[in-house]
Amino acid sequence: QVQLVESGGGLVQAGGSLRLSCSASGSIFSINTMGWYRQAPGKQRELVAAITRAGSTNYADSVKGRFTISRDNAKTTVYLQMNSLKPEDTAVYYCNAVTGSLSKCYWGQGTQVTVSS
Repeated sequence: QVQLVESGGGLVQAGGSLRLSCSASGSIFSINTMGWYRQAPGKQRELVAAITRAGSTNYADSVKGRFTISRDNAKTTVYLQMNSLKPEDTAVYYCNAVTGSLSKCYWGQGTQVTVSS
C-alpha cells in the first residue's frame, strides 16, 4: 500500500506560479513512477507530468516549458513547479503513483488549483 498526500494548491492570478508537493509513504520501495494528473469540471482526468524511478520525465504538451516535475533525493516527495499559469490550468490536481509489476495505481486526495484571469 502507498499513501499520497498533496499540498500547495490555491488561487493565483494568470502568469503567477504555484508549487505542488506530494509526499508518499508506505511501500515506497515499490513505486516505479510518480506523476501529476488534473481534472477540470466536465473534463476527463489527464496526465500533466510524470517522473520514473530512473528520473525520466514526460509532460503534457499543454504544460511543456511552463511546468517542471522533480523529486527529493529520498524519492518520497514529488514536486510540480507551475509557472506562467493560465486560467485553463484551473483544475483539481491529483498525485499518482504506479507500483510493482502489475502497475497498481494509487491516488492522492487532490488539491484545487484556480487561476484567475
